[in-house]
Amino acid sequence: MPEHDGHPWPAFDEDAALRAIVEGTATDTGEAFFAALVQNLARALGVQGAWVTEYLPSARRLRAFAFWLGGRWVPEYEYDVAGTPCEPVVDQRRLVHIPENVMALFPRDPDLRQAGAVSYAGVPLLDGAGAVLGHLAVLDTRPMPEEPRGLALLRIFAARATAELRRLRVEALLRQREEKLRRLVDGAMDAIIELDGGLRITLLNDAAEKVLGCPPDEAIGTPFARFLSEESHRKLADLARNLDGQGKGNRCRWIPGGLDARTAAGAPFPAEATLSRVGEAGSPFHVLILRNVTERVEGERRIHRLTIEAETLRDELRTLRGADEILGESPGLRQVLQDIAQVAETNATVLVLGETGTGKELVARAIHAASPRRGGPLICVNCAAIPATLIESEFFGHEKGGFTGATRRRDGRFALADGGTIFLDEVGELPVELQPKLLRVLQEGEFEPVGGTETRKVNVRVVAATNRDLETAVQKGTFRDDLYYRLNVFPIRLPPLRERPQDITLLAGAFARRYASQLGRQIEPPSPECIRRLQAYAWPGNVRELQNVIERAVITATDGRLNLDRALPRSARQPVLATETLEPEARVRTIQELEAFERDNLRRALEAARWKIAGDKGAARMLGMHPNTLASRMKTLGLARPARDPSPSRRRGEPATREKARPLI
Repeated sequence: MPEHDGHPWPAFDEDAALRAIVEGTATDTGEAFFAALVQNLARALGVQGAWVTEYLPSARRLRAFAFWLGGRWVPEYEYDVAGTPCEPVVDQRRLVHIPENVMALFPRDPDLRQAGAVSYAGVPLLDGAGAVLGHLAVLDTRPMPEEPRGLALLRIFAARATAELRRLRVEALLRQREEKLRRLVDGAMDAIIELDGGLRITLLNDAAEKVLGCPPDEAIGTPFARFLSEESHRKLADLARNLDGQGKGNRCRWIPGGLDARTAAGAPFPAEATLSRVGEAGSPFHVLILRNVTERVEGERRIHRLTIEAETLRDELRTLRGADEILGESPGLRQVLQDIAQVAETNATVLVLGETGTGKELVARAIHAASPRRGGPLICVNCAAIPATLIESEFFGHEKGGFTGATRRRDGRFALADGGTIFLDEVGELPVELQPKLLRVLQEGEFEPVGGTETRKVNVRVVAATNRDLETAVQKGTFRDDLYYRLNVFPIRLPPLRERPQDITLLAGAFARRYASQLGRQIEPPSPECIRRLQAYAWPGNVRELQNVIERAVITATDGRLNLDRALPRSARQPVLATETLEPEARVRTIQELEAFERDNLRRALEAARWKIAGDKGAARMLGMHPNTLASRMKTLGLARPARDPSPSRRRGEPATREKARPLI
């Protein structure tokens, strides 16, 4: 530091002093800048010390960026402004010059005495709003008379310090905001990805790193097409071009339908996304916000699955109406129960055969309930009740866009039955074109949803049922033979109710008690007369028809007695007369006599119809029976079309041998 004989404002060249400020601080910023500034200021003014501070208003303290005193640095200098010559500088926001006796004026400031200060000058550093940022000050051990050039130079140095301090404040604020923004972005659940004009990744947050499975150093600079399907990349590129052509106020879009994304390892996942354009023309950037919705889609799928299961159960409950057990003591039914017990513990496919209304679904439920899969779902599907155009989707599900109207992915019944049992009622009604896919599920346990390319595996036990003659359907080409043999692993035949007349007593009594309880009535058990009338009827509708008849009989009951006169079909309402003194036409006939009568009646109808069973001119129409029921009765009664002399087809040269006569259905 130069020594001067006079006051500390020596004669100096102003241009040289200003040049010293510029040259001494040109390459420095921050604390290094302030150090160079105060050192050059002390040298230019020839004073003992100089320092620059920042003001901490909440604590009323000044903290020095740099403090040069007596040819050395004073580190970490911080002090209260109260009682110091710096106080009026800060409070009054003006230059304060104390030419001498500064210690006498501020006796509470111990640092002045320690430095041997005599004079002082300080200038506040103000922001654009006039708030105090800090101050620049000098002191000396000699008097410091008024010198306009020296004070002007002090103001110049102060202005330079103010500019740097403002820059530091702005820089600190930007860092603070960037840190907040970084925490906000990195703390976001959604992936946030910045893309350049070529849709290459320039920045990504922590969530994006996790969603894409790719670290930033590997992802940055990579075309984002790597993480999208081809169709989704085209969608994203088209939207980016569309946003580039929009005005400044309309540069954000929700991406309809989302994106089909994939991780760096190639694992696909569905994503919701928005795209925003940032930056001006010539340097466009886009911000893509991506959300992996796999868990939500899976949750929706589970909800959908549970909803279908609940609807299925409600439908089944309405259909069964409380039928939760198989009742009967006949030999045929005992054989059915034995078959159920034998096959339930296995995973074998079961084919339940029987006329309509015999309780095939009840058998399927019993098999499932007794199987190791009882804890899994039982999904029931009526193949005849689903339109042919929708049955594949119902069975195997579909992907979004798999067909017109498929707006979202949906699981089929086989996926819902995974781990459990699926019951395919009326399996004989399946369209021929769907039968190979069903065969594949039975053989391989796998399928592809409609519109999908990914093979799905399922572990499902199949129980099928039909009232059709599948062997005949195979011969006619309406049912695949390989599917028939795959379904017919363990057949169970349910005897019709007319073959188990002794079970009618049990069933009628159980139904009567159930419906009486539901209606809040007291009903007597079916009388022997009622039982005889019920056993004399052929029951083409089987147990289901009996159930309906008993329900009607309970509803119309009088004096607590079943009213079969209103409940039975018109053809069965004539009372059976149990007296041996009546005329022969009115006497009670034996079962053998009734069978002989029925056989003769059926034969007359078949001969009149030329042995045609179904159709407008068929025997079933004449008899008022279902064709399947007539075919079953023919088989039971041993009725078959008799062999004739050479038929027209034989006369045309066909072989003389012929298959065993079969009913024509």
